[in-house]
Amino acid sequence: MIYAGVTQSAVYFVTPAELRAAAVPGKAYRLGGMVVPGSLKWNPHALDLSFTLSDGTATVPVRHKGTPPDLFGEGRGAVVEGSWSSEGYFRASLIMAKHSEEYKAPHDKNQAGYQELIKTLKGEGR
Repeated sequence: MIYAGVTQSAVYFVTPAELRAAAVPGKAYRLGGMVVPGSLKWNPHALDLSFTLSDGTATVPVRHKGTPPDLFGEGRGAVVEGSWSSEGYFRASLIMAKHSEEYKAPHDKNQAGYQELIKTLKGEGR
């Protein structure tokens, strides 16, 4: 059962280098990498989003029509679903922003969320 749960939640993707080596226009892919700092362009009026993904070896330009997820940003990991275009860019239909797997509880009394954490731990507000 544990194995089934792990395999169902795994997200498999190709890297920019793998896509560049054998991209087929029109074929559906799931592409993963880091959003290159300085590459993010967002037009909120037209809902046009463009950025570049990198795996440290190769880069792939990505275009998306729609709003980006909350955790999406430059220097962060992302997995996009879509297809390779014959014009030489990845046309994304879905963006999944990767979040940090490291949770850090607030320790400073002035840090956002500290008071709420203490109330929760004390069982207050139920």
